[in-house]
Amino acid sequence: MKALILRKYGKPAEIAFAEIARPAIKPDEILVRVHAVGLNPIDTMIPKGEFKPILHFDLPTALGSDLAGVVAEVGSRVTRFKVGDAVFASIFDLGTGSLAEFAVVPESAAALKPSNLDFVQAASIPMVGLTAWQALKERARVQPGQKVFIPAGSGGIGTFAIQLAKHLGARVGTTTSTGNVGLVRNLGADEVIDYKKQEFEEVLRDYDVVLGTVKGDALKKSLRILKSNSRIVSLIGPPDAAFARSRGMNFLMKAVFGLLSRGLIRQAAKIGAAYSFLFVHPDGRQLAEIGALLEAGKIRPVIDRVFSFDQAKEALAYLEKGRAKGKVVVQLR
Repeated sequence: MKALILRKYGKPAEIAFAEIARPAIKPDEILVRVHAVGLNPIDTMIPKGEFKPILHFDLPTALGSDLAGVVAEVGSRVTRFKVGDAVFASIFDLGTGSLAEFAVVPESAAALKPSNLDFVQAASIPMVGLTAWQALKERARVQPGQKVFIPAGSGGIGTFAIQLAKHLGARVGTTTSTGNVGLVRNLGADEVIDYKKQEFEEVLRDYDVVLGTVKGDALKKSLRILKSNSRIVSLIGPPDAAFARSRGMNFLMKAVFGLLSRGLIRQAAKIGAAYSFLFVHPDGRQLAEIGALLEAGKIRPVIDRVFSFDQAKEALAYLEKGRAKGKVVVQLR
């Protein structure tokens, strides 16, 4: 089968199409004929080796994390799916990739594709949907009436997280460029800061939750908009000791991550805020709940561009520019 393969980490990384063997499945896995793959920023970072201490791949390996497709084979212990089912899933952090004609998916990571979405739309959802769900619903426990700040509202995670926060009953603030103000308002954002004209920390006040999505000094600046008993959930770091413990890392890595996050944790504590780092994990049952929201029209996919499979490298390069409004998707079939 054809796959987009990472052969060697580096800048530039060695990425190329190759013919590889169709993968075999274990009893608790399904084999999916991939129709579409949603790309995420981490898919452009992994090839550079930025996550080598955390994510472990046996190179060469197929790239890609999200997918939508049709079940081609089921393992002997699989009970939730059958051959011919249309499914979507994230296989991030599972050691395999989705930018291939077939992909192995644990039964526990997959969900039935929402019936009102095509494969391209469904493939755009898994990682951003699970990330927003785990950050806002599980970690931050957002309640109706709370104020949630989601920077970079027009990006892949932002467009989904704004909609989920609104579904949870929150009031949402975000940042975006002038041309995307209408987009984020249509998604439900209540307070929109055009970052080309204003600094968000000079305008926003009394927020309960900050979702950290932008590198640089944005997290430190966000401390100025938080109230007491608030939460910062960061997707971009710094990783903390709790994250190291959750992955079973050794004492040295726990100490390193503890040092990396100590300053921000202390600054947050001074204003009564709690900081934590979130690394998304695949979860088919959560994805099924997200699928129900999509089927009910509570949340809608936002897609910037669709590339063919042959253009997958160009799609990754386009995503890396950081200008996409919503998601970038590769269509295989």
